[in-house]
Amino acid sequence: MSFTSVSVFLIATVLSLLLYLVHRIFNHWKSRGWPHDPPHWFFGNLQGIGKTKHFLHVYRELYAKYKGISPVCGLYFFFQPVAFITDLDLAQRILVKDFSNFADRGIFSNESGDPLSAHLFALDGLKWRNLRNKLSSAFTSGKMKKMFPIVIEVADRFCDVYKKLLENESVIEIKDLNARYTTDVIGTCAFGIDCNSLADPNADFRRYCGQFFTDRRHNPMVEGLILSFPKLAERLNVKFTPQPVSDFFLKAVDDTVAYREDNKVIRNDFMSMLIDLKNHSTFDESGTEAPGITMGQLAAQAFVFFVAGFETSSTTMGFCLYELSLNPEIQKTLRAEILSILKETGGELTYDSLNRMSYLEKVLMETLRKYSILQDLIRIAQKDYKVPGTNFVLEKGSRVMIPTDAIHYDPDIYPDPQKFDPERFDPEEIKKRHPMAWLPFGEGPRNCIGLRFGKMQTKIGLITLLRNFEFSKCEKTAIPIEIDKGNFLVGSKGGIYLKVKKL
Repeated sequence: MSFTSVSVFLIATVLSLLLYLVHRIFNHWKSRGWPHDPPHWFFGNLQGIGKTKHFLHVYRELYAKYKGISPVCGLYFFFQPVAFITDLDLAQRILVKDFSNFADRGIFSNESGDPLSAHLFALDGLKWRNLRNKLSSAFTSGKMKKMFPIVIEVADRFCDVYKKLLENESVIEIKDLNARYTTDVIGTCAFGIDCNSLADPNADFRRYCGQFFTDRRHNPMVEGLILSFPKLAERLNVKFTPQPVSDFFLKAVDDTVAYREDNKVIRNDFMSMLIDLKNHSTFDESGTEAPGITMGQLAAQAFVFFVAGFETSSTTMGFCLYELSLNPEIQKTLRAEILSILKETGGELTYDSLNRMSYLEKVLMETLRKYSILQDLIRIAQKDYKVPGTNFVLEKGSRVMIPTDAIHYDPDIYPDPQKFDPERFDPEEIKKRHPMAWLPFGEGPRNCIGLRFGKMQTKIGLITLLRNFEFSKCEKTAIPIEIDKGNFLVGSKGGIYLKVKKL
């Protein structure tokens, strides 16, 4: 047999094998009798993602189609079959009641080849449990109180930047300003470093944080394969974090830790807590001693705290100010509460006075309902699980998705869901709804560990701005706001332009 014939035979064999695998994957839900939509040969049920649709649009459509028909339906996330949850009782079982069977997320991480990917959000099993136990002490209300003055200092500089801009203009692009504020807050709290982003929008921390969300290490097809087969990608030593971002943050962490340890620097911030966890053993619930975290684990936690906190909080602030600009009466009511409580403390914002602002809490909760930065929650079944009231079985290893955003836009739960209405979160209204009706921070033992800090820095930023400035729409304000379809997280396409008036 000639070389050409052998080559043709091998190519045909490989192609046939690939076609068989694709057919087998995309026959997964049909062979099990689950309701599902027919898949595209590569995108699965994500046709149009990044171009005509965002992930949240696909999930809303699927949720609306199958809710009430079946508590679960099948979804193809590229090549990955996913069990899509449409019933809140089942969501509660997965996140809370039967958490022991759904503790893992099954997200890509590669501690050896891509150390920054091995952070708390991505780790599973015993690694996650041990690290979560160690880090929980860093996010108590007591630790938030200690970081509070640090955030206030940055917020004051944030306000000064607004005042300076208003000397020459009345329309301000707030999205980038918010990101510079949260970059400086987290840079100070996570690294003890003045990132200088408010003074210089091209400062290193601001630039590299942005690159993590905008610069892709791989093309969309490769990323789809990594997301579909995370364990295989890890075994192949695939790297996901853009190399310049990885190099910058690893060096920043190494330099910061070395400086603090050499000079015996101790501060009331996240970095000092991580260094303490590195240098001291801890004890789990059974009293067993566990060694401190490694430098790689320290770097990964500092990194995810930085990029997650900077992006989610700044985006939430932007959407909140946007909605307040379109709803001036809500803005007026919120400002009245802020000024009234600050008057009682002589104009000083304290940790206690912050937590007394109940209307601000409602406004923030409604913002997070309408704009859920992460539109889904992912879990992995650790053993076969029969869906209550059905004949469906979530097989061991099955990926499960709870569509946060789709639940938040369910008109049976939130009438007229497009309307911005903070009164939805009056305590009496909350009691009327299912416990799983609001999930921006997840729920159960694997909820967002940094929710206290995220809410604190977001509220401080909003209070600082609203006590000093009035926000309103202008000709450059996009109505309705357009979601960036090319970003996995929920964010606006382009900037958010608002008219700002100094009070």
